[in-house]
Formats: sequence, C-alpha cells, structure tokens
Amino acid sequence: MTDNQWESLRLLVSGEKQEKAITAFIIDSPWLPEWSGNSIIDYLSNDEIWLDANLKAMETFPDTIFLPGFWSEYGMCTEPSSFGSKCKFYKNEFPFAEKIIHCKEDIDKITVPDPEMDGLLPFMLNRLVKAQPKIEAAGHKIRFSVSRGPLNIASFLMGTTEFLTLMMMEPEATHKLLRIITDFLKNWHQLQHETFKTIDGIMMLDDIVGFIGEYEFIEFAYPYLKELYDTNDCIKLFHNDADCSQSVKFYPELGINIYNPGIHMSLTKLREVTQNKMTILGIIPPRNVLAAGTIDEVRAATKALKLEAKDYDQILFSCAGGMPPKVSTANLRAFLDELK
Repeated sequence: MTDNQWESLRLLVSGEKQEKAITAFIIDSPWLPEWSGNSIIDYLSNDEIWLDANLKAMETFPDTIFLPGFWSEYGMCTEPSSFGSKCKFYKNEFPFAEKIIHCKEDIDKITVPDPEMDGLLPFMLNRLVKAQPKIEAAGHKIRFSVSRGPLNIASFLMGTTEFLTLMMMEPEATHKLLRIITDFLKNWHQLQHETFKTIDGIMMLDDIVGFIGEYEFIEFAYPYLKELYDTNDCIKLFHNDADCSQSVKFYPELGINIYNPGIHMSLTKLREVTQNKMTILGIIPPRNVLAAGTIDEVRAATKALKLEAKDYDQILFSCAGGMPPKVSTANLRAFLDELK
C-alpha cells in the first residue's frame, strides 16, 4: 500500500468527507495464483512468484487498494501449523490443516505456540523481511499485522461441528482453548509489529463468528476479540462473510473501524444496525457477480451499490468477502470504471 493510499484509508475511517469513491479488495491465495498465471503450490512455495503476483496486481490496478497488501500466508494452514497440525498441500487446490483435537481432553495438551519458531510462521515472516526492500522500492509499505481469528483457528484445530458442539456442551473447555489461541495471537501480532515498524493496522478474519447466536457471541467471541483489537493501530479491519446479523452491532465496541461482510445484510441495514460507526468494505456479490457475471452485470451491481451508498463516506467499494477465485481483469476493470 502506498503512502497516499494509506492516508486516504486513514481519513476515510476518521469520518472525513470523501469527494470520490475509494475501492479496496482483500486479496490472497484464492485469487492471486490463477489470476497471475501460477499454480497454488508455486504461489505458496516460491517467494519470487508470490512477490511478482502481488506486484502485478498493484501495477495492473494502481487506483485501488489491496488489503492487507503483500499478505504472506499459507492459506488455512497458516496458524494451525504452529499448533502442530499436519498440513496438506496440493498442486492447485487450497491447503488443508488436519485436526489435532479429537476430544476435550486433548485441549489439555495444547500449549501457546512461539510465532518466532513454530510451524510456518517463521517462513511467513522471513518472506516479508526478504521482500521488504523490493516492496518499498515499488512505492509500497507493509501496513498490517494479519491473522485468522480465535474461533476460526479453534475450528481448524478440532473441526467446525466439533468446536460448535464443544461451545454448547463444554463452555469451560471452550474458554480454555480460546484463551490459549488468543494468547498466541497477541504474541503473533506483536511480533509482526516489532518486525515491521511501518505496521499501523491489524486485520483478522473469523467466519465462525457468523455461525453462532448473540448469546454465544457475547460469551465466547466478544471478550477475546475485544482483547485482540485493544491496540493502538490506526486501522482495525475485521472480516466475517458469514451471517453477521447476530453480532455486527457489537463490532464498533470491539474497536473495529473497517468491516468486510458477506451478502447477508444490505449496506443500508449494516449502517442502521451499527449506527454508521464503521467503514464497510463491500458489498457486491463476489462469486455470482464479480467472478461469474458479465461485464454488464458487474456494472449494474456496482451502480446499484453506488446509489444505495448515496455518497462516498464510510464505504470502501468492494465485493462482499475477499476476492474470490476466477475474477477476471475485465470484470474488475468494469467495476472500477463504473465507479468513475
């Protein structure tokens, strides 16, 4: 992200009146490898291919913000690997982390990982360190510490159904697991901040928050997210593209100032429920329109979003959720052109 882009983001979340639309997309391994002409395994394992793919996106679309920008990651294996999950990597499919918790007693065997040396995290960090000179030579800086959220990681360590069942049946064990994961995440974000002094943003992704009711959110998600977002960062971005209807009204209380939702609530409803206290990153349909739609359909959806927004304040024009696979250059240009 360039200095100008960062400043425009900072002014947007501060509530300053905007004279033009600002566009932004979360991009990572679901979209970048195929779009840049690479296999997923090459993108994840070859640092030069990873860097070139990210630079290509930013050079092709210089007027949009890509979040978090140069995301060093190994898909959903990223954080579970540090806990000891067996990670499966395929040539052109998304990586998968196997479960390590098979019963509540296994939680007693889990300890807080060290992000400096455990799992894939040292490789992620070192990739960024080595790439930093070229990133900055291209006019960009590393701006965000990034991770999945605590409930998301828990669901990979023991399975989604199993974790949600644990939440209902064994609240004490659930809190014990979330406490360990949260302590790890605090250390992981702190290490990223210490390594890159240009970081002034935090981004977390946790779709499991959208699988639970309001009571469960208050009990099992709110305190840990509140703790993790209790930072001095200028930008605090949260992604949950599952159903947010039971929890979104609490997000501003957590300190979140940019929220990337799914398609379950309209922009108007999101603003109403949150009293317009957050910038919304979205929200045209990602798969059916931005990826699979025609150019005319992309333009129509973009125009409708612009009309619903009424102005350019407190919105980053984007798709719901992250950039999905198979979004073409032509469709992305149609989106950006329509906003102009």
